[in-house]
Amino acid sequence: LIAVKTADKDTVSEAGEKDDDSPKEEPWETALKTTAVDMEVGEFRGHKVSVWDLLHSKYIPEENRKELLELYQAGELTLEQVKTVVSTIVTKAEAAGAEQLANASSPRAESTVAEAEHTYLQED
Repeated sequence: LIAVKTADKDTVSEAGEKDDDSPKEEPWETALKTTAVDMEVGEFRGHKVSVWDLLHSKYIPEENRKELLELYQAGELTLEQVKTVVSTIVTKAEAAGAEQLANASSPRAESTVAEAEHTYLQED
């Protein structure tokens, strides 16, 4: 009964995970995934988030992510430094986003709306 109820892909992934030929996670990657940061901004507020998840969040541009990972893998940055850099970038990006929202609700919002409409009309 249990085998019948189990989805085929579950059985395959379980077998794949036990397979010795499957690629192992790099130690540096494991460290990034198991090191958590307390974030108090944006979607992460009040959560412990892994450095890995922060690195792959919308707040970190791909070029920055690649550069940080390369420096970390090369031993030029410690895990603690990567953690600090990533959490700082996320905090600053969130603060900048909040500032933009505050500015959008100011009197200048009318010109922003006009610009947005102008851009929209040009796309047609």
